[in-house]
Amino acid sequence: MKRESRTVDRGHQGDPASPQLRHLPLVDLLVDTRTELLELAVRSGLKVLETMLEEDRTAVCGPRYAHQPERVASRAGTVASEVVLGGRKVRLRRPRARAAGREVALPTFQTLADTDPLNRRVVEQMLVGVATRQYARSLEPIGPEVESRSTSKSAVSRRFVEKTAAQLEAWRSTPLDGLDLVALVLDGVHVAEHCLVVALGIAADGQKHALGVGDGSTENTTVCQGLLANLQSRGLRTDRSLLVILDGAKALRKAVRATFGEAALVQRCQIHKLRNVLEHLSERQRAWVRAIMRRAYRSDQVATAQRLLQDLVRRLDDVSPSAAESLREGLDETLTILGLGLSDRLRRSLATTNAAESLISRTRHVKRNVKRWRGGKMVVRWVAAGVLEAVKGFRRLKGHADMPTLVAALRARDRQRGLVALSEEEQKVA
Repeated sequence: MKRESRTVDRGHQGDPASPQLRHLPLVDLLVDTRTELLELAVRSGLKVLETMLEEDRTAVCGPRYAHQPERVASRAGTVASEVVLGGRKVRLRRPRARAAGREVALPTFQTLADTDPLNRRVVEQMLVGVATRQYARSLEPIGPEVESRSTSKSAVSRRFVEKTAAQLEAWRSTPLDGLDLVALVLDGVHVAEHCLVVALGIAADGQKHALGVGDGSTENTTVCQGLLANLQSRGLRTDRSLLVILDGAKALRKAVRATFGEAALVQRCQIHKLRNVLEHLSERQRAWVRAIMRRAYRSDQVATAQRLLQDLVRRLDDVSPSAAESLREGLDETLTILGLGLSDRLRRSLATTNAAESLISRTRHVKRNVKRWRGGKMVVRWVAAGVLEAVKGFRRLKGHADMPTLVAALRARDRQRGLVALSEEEQKVA
């Protein structure tokens, strides 16, 4: 008896990369790729949306063809409209209802037509590095049958400008009186031909708060004072001691004194001071100067650190007068933090402007795709957007467990100088 045989193509069996057909019982359609499945989901979602809109109209107009003398609205056909879906605007036919000669708003359409989610999606895509020309490609596919827009380069740019400008305005007007700030870190950042000043606040519990950004150089007293005046108008207290950590710019220090007066306890950034001194020295001289300065900054006693640095100044007078002058300028203010009795970990965190520089460094990733800067407003918007994005990843200051010691030292200074009458809670801390 002849045996029957058949040939089976096993070339694709077990191959996870080969396309597979899946049967969807609800729609009786074969889908062979993830893209087609997404497109199907969008089309199905739009059908559901049309049903929801019709239900909204039925709720105000009553069932179709039913005689209802008490109804207050009537059907008025459909009109071409748009809703926000998946980072784009999608067109559909919206049912209409009218009453007393005016259009009746449908709740479902009002919710989905709101452009704010679209603006947020644009900002999120731009901040993670998606270029305006590539925005449309970054979205999930919806299929050629669905008509969409608001994904062009110009539309994306326009929405990004609109949303980031609103964010900047809201940030600059956020009240600060609810924050128990005990330290303020000020540092500058250069973008193209512009220089901005970034303000970072540190609360009594060690939490970091981005406070604001000023458009202008740290060498411009007026610009710096404008930023500080904005913080003051929003509720930053200037009637009690505040540790202010600066990058060493003279204009910035002058603005701090003009705004806070004796309430400002200025700490000059030790890293900036070290860099400034070393710039005046040869490579051979830098090693031993760096070692002495680091030893002084790591000291537990102000007197010991002062002695080490003053001895170094005398030695540098013979080796490099310019380096000696750089070290001599603001020497005592680089040691302010040593006199507060803080732990080593917290002292290292507050001896430099690293907290602000770390914040600034995160903005560089956000704005890396910008090749052409069109003025100061654009720079401020991008830097502010980067700062507000970085805030989402903020952690408490290293050494925050010792923050009560800092608070006690500041309140004790207030009592000595008679700066402000302390509340009962502040007296307990002090």
